[in-house]
Amino acid sequence: MFEGIEHRLFAVPVGADFPRALVRGLETRMAHAVPGDWARITLIVNTRRMQRRIKDLFAQGPARLLPRILLLTEVDHLLPQAPDGAGSTLQRRLELAQLIQKLSEQESALAPKAHVFDLADSLARLIDEMQGEGVSPETLLNLDVTGHSEYWDRTRAFVAIAADYLASRKLELDPEARQRRVIEMLEAHWTDTPPKHPIILVGSTGSRKSTQDLMVSLAAQSNGAVILPGYDPHIPAPVWARILNDETEDHPQYRLAKIAEAIGPSPAHIPAWNTDSPTDNVRHQTVSLALRPAPVTDAWIEEGPALGDTQAAMAGVTLLEAETPRAEATAIALRLRQAAEDGQTAALITPDRVLTRHVTAALDRWHILPDDSAGTPLHLSPPGRFLRHLAELWVRPLDAERLLTLLKHPLTHSGADRNQHQLNTQRFELRLRQDAVAYPGADHIRDLSQRAVSNDHPEREAIAAWGEWVANTLVLEPVSTFQPLSAWIDALRSWAERIASGPDGDATELWNKAAGQEALRCVCDLQDVAAHGGEMSARDFERLLTSVLTQSEVRDRDAPHPNIMIWGTIEARVQGADLVILGSLNDGVWPSAPDPDPWLNRALRKDAGLLAPERRIGLSAHDFQQAIAAPEVWITRSIRSEEAETVPSRWVNRLQNLLSGLPDQNGPEALEDMRARGAKWLDIGRAMETVDPVAKVLRPSPKFADIATLKSIRVTEVETLIRDPYALYARHWLRLRPLDPLVPEAEASLRGSLVHQVLEDFVRQSRDAPDHLTVDQFKAHVREVLATSVPWASIRALWIARLDRIADWFVRTEAQRQTKARPIAFEASGRLDLPATHAELRGRADRMDENKE
Repeated sequence: MFEGIEHRLFAVPVGADFPRALVRGLETRMAHAVPGDWARITLIVNTRRMQRRIKDLFAQGPARLLPRILLLTEVDHLLPQAPDGAGSTLQRRLELAQLIQKLSEQESALAPKAHVFDLADSLARLIDEMQGEGVSPETLLNLDVTGHSEYWDRTRAFVAIAADYLASRKLELDPEARQRRVIEMLEAHWTDTPPKHPIILVGSTGSRKSTQDLMVSLAAQSNGAVILPGYDPHIPAPVWARILNDETEDHPQYRLAKIAEAIGPSPAHIPAWNTDSPTDNVRHQTVSLALRPAPVTDAWIEEGPALGDTQAAMAGVTLLEAETPRAEATAIALRLRQAAEDGQTAALITPDRVLTRHVTAALDRWHILPDDSAGTPLHLSPPGRFLRHLAELWVRPLDAERLLTLLKHPLTHSGADRNQHQLNTQRFELRLRQDAVAYPGADHIRDLSQRAVSNDHPEREAIAAWGEWVANTLVLEPVSTFQPLSAWIDALRSWAERIASGPDGDATELWNKAAGQEALRCVCDLQDVAAHGGEMSARDFERLLTSVLTQSEVRDRDAPHPNIMIWGTIEARVQGADLVILGSLNDGVWPSAPDPDPWLNRALRKDAGLLAPERRIGLSAHDFQQAIAAPEVWITRSIRSEEAETVPSRWVNRLQNLLSGLPDQNGPEALEDMRARGAKWLDIGRAMETVDPVAKVLRPSPKFADIATLKSIRVTEVETLIRDPYALYARHWLRLRPLDPLVPEAEASLRGSLVHQVLEDFVRQSRDAPDHLTVDQFKAHVREVLATSVPWASIRALWIARLDRIADWFVRTEAQRQTKARPIAFEASGRLDLPATHAELRGRADRMDENKE
């Protein structure tokens, strides 16, 4: 297949459908081959989605034997004997956390205990990068740290942990280490036994050194080849040299240039894999020129006039600059809906998961469910939230809000009689709100459930039994002791199944469906490596569980729309659509800011041979350059986020600046047309969300004749009768009552009620026992009442201090009052008949005293 070709490196240009171009190129080269030759070809791809896409294209016909398609992580199948499988990444994570925990116990300033698992994850990523780039721990430890001594002293301790850990794991390779070992074995195997049949590595840009080494080794074989995606043929040779010398690696073609440099041909002369080429060359040239490295943007002046009519070239591009993220999501949803109606395939491409959730919610207005490639993070699914709620109860006391969150969760009591459980929860909540219990204990729950209905209610006993189950199952005290990880997992799983099954222990929905099965898999995986987790506190277990669930995703969608997709930037590399929407093109989102590295700064990373922080920006730029080459493209961004004004993505800025500076090529007109097309959809979105004015309906105005039918009115309602008679109408005729807050707040009304209660109870006691009227007794009584009525420790201390300040004055003045008059009644009710209205006036006195006369 590759006879007579010196450098077996090929490329598919920007704008081409890469999998389709790959298949067509194979068909061209295999046009005169015998049928069995197809089955002897091996394709190596970097993602499972590309693997599926290539298989789908072959399945479209004609009938033929199919090539063997392997993932990059499956190249060990090409070896006569592969190394043992990789060890568990979760096990490594737990082992690193244990090592960091021990180090933090020795030197507390190095690592706070609350961040042990975060540091373990970060250190694991550093180890992966070291193994992927072929950097040994000794290289890091031997770095020239002149000028970094204080910083390096802290980092050296963690690098030493990585070195010791890698030394102890030589017999059990991590995934990255195993992949490097496999590639090294392949290189040695091909040196002795070159492949007899074609092996082609396709679609990778060699972002990891181990992958780049495999590409170089394969291209050196007579039956090997490498096909690069998204190649830009419009870059002149001098600019390629500048790209190669750019240390920031943020140009979209940097990785391709490095591969070409390593394999042999000049980046400017990489041959095309097939003859198919994108049709809109002017647009591709414009984008290519806009993305030139900053030091050579003077080429805009030289090469810009040769571009041609940019207004026609950019006719398929829409620039949508929304005022808010909501407006952006609404406009995107409208265009996706239009695509669904017209039968177009449309894809939203963005790394911003918040935007994708907003767009999905907006599409639900028309019952359109997009095919989201990322799925739902497991920790946000019902089983994930359920497990996290339970783990949280071992850390924090059960308050009313957490109790009702659990009771109302769809997995709680998910077996038989789920409807009865929901009804009981509703009745229980009303009683809980009325009593304003901030932290309900087991006794509170039993009492509230018994009082949830009247004594003669036919279901009273059943509700009481339900309350007993809630009290016995959900109420736990926070755990302060350290326990083995296996004990935490066993307790969590058993507890979750008890709550989910209900009091009768019926079958539950906890581990059903895709989300439940994935949650069970995570719990089982954690249990399998629990022996490496050591002992931990409840808070540490909660953090670990949340972290494990966060790293898993689940797709449990029924019948998504076949033509409406949401892709991440990686998925977009291997497939195309009639309409492509590039969302959230703001700096810090796309491209995202480089991840902070707690271990090595830029200079040390460079000296060690590790990846530059801006490497991901270059990869994101490559994704952008490929996506903007689609037939119809939307570029969307929001001018403001929830916090502040946003900055347009650097690529959008460059494109706008280039077009603005090309008046002879209709650049300003092209930019104006792009914005006008976006403004049209923003106007449609605003019109859709604008509520039509409706004539206001006057609220009911009860006449005095209606009010006069009241048989009884409180003294405190007289002012309301004059000021707002409708309030009385709503209370007495409509029987409307405001729902009490679920969690009482430490506000002035609560403080006033408690002060009233403290003073009333104290005076009542002192009336019956005069020797009780002392400052010490008053202070003791204050603490007794507030201890049970004020659940917030800081607020309780503040209110106690305030009452302590008036203790002397109150006791002294109360003693003086009781020498003149003695309290005879508290909260005494009285009534007065009003003959003119046939009603009675009711009132209640806080206190009544009787003097000696």
